[in-house]
Amino acid sequence: MMSRHEPFAGDLDRRRDRTAGERSYYRAYGLLIASDVSLPELEPADPATADIEIVIGPIDMPKPSAEAATVFRFEPGRQYLAWEAVGAFLISDARRIDVQPAPGVDDSLLAFPLLGPVLALLLHQRGLLVLHASAIAVAGRGAIFMGDKGAGKSTTASALIRAGHDLLTDDVVALDLTNPDEPMIVPGFPQIKLAADAAAAISLGQAQVRPQVHPAIEKMQHRLHGAFSGNRVPAARIYILERGERAGITLLPQIAALPAIIKFSYVTRFGRAALSGDFAAMHLRHCSAIANHVGVCRLDVPTGIDRIGEAVALIEKELAGDA
Repeated sequence: MMSRHEPFAGDLDRRRDRTAGERSYYRAYGLLIASDVSLPELEPADPATADIEIVIGPIDMPKPSAEAATVFRFEPGRQYLAWEAVGAFLISDARRIDVQPAPGVDDSLLAFPLLGPVLALLLHQRGLLVLHASAIAVAGRGAIFMGDKGAGKSTTASALIRAGHDLLTDDVVALDLTNPDEPMIVPGFPQIKLAADAAAAISLGQAQVRPQVHPAIEKMQHRLHGAFSGNRVPAARIYILERGERAGITLLPQIAALPAIIKFSYVTRFGRAALSGDFAAMHLRHCSAIANHVGVCRLDVPTGIDRIGEAVALIEKELAGDA
């Protein structure tokens, strides 16, 4: 029997045959990506010197087992994430991602962790502050939506898209703090994930619903054709979503804003081990800069998708400067 620590040789050989000379190029988060994994979620780009390479091949690291379904390891120069049901991903020097798929796993399933936690860690390594959130451009200003699972981040973002605003990024929000006084949201790619009830209630117009890739993944991917901003915009507001009886926006004091930003930053999902070396100090500086220069608010969203428009109206009013 093959050990889980050995390469999945047969699968990798077949993938090399399929991808030889077929490397695809994409653009996301302002970076050019050359990938052996097909990523139709991203915007296609012309071949050129890539900022990031995604390479299929064996990874000489311990693999997960049925008993321990995940393995995460973090070092200053590289980060390793592996899921027993999907595969292994090794980030090196913030510019290369090696991918070893689990047997029978295709590119559409690989894309879920690859464009989620794996890419989030790479962007973090490149010096960006990465939040587990969604972001929309409203009147040239960026609105970021954070909250616990099920709070309605993507649902609120999609309601704003339906109202005529543009998506910046869903799930992984990257902020450039080169100028700490004006944090900028870096646009991701034109896709948003929605649960079935939200998708039925909020029609996004020109959007392609991609096939479900795994029964355990409930949200469906909606690939937008239009309604996407490819330009950086200043982060104007961060909304922390809560359920309430009526729509309302409450500005949080800075003493509450900073812990909220730290809580919903992507890297903290992996614990203290992911903040090795100088990254812990840099991460705290970035979170503090956001708390100092971006208004952090509690957004009460009424229960029931039919009332999401009440929250949308408040957001539009505030970001238009009329609040």
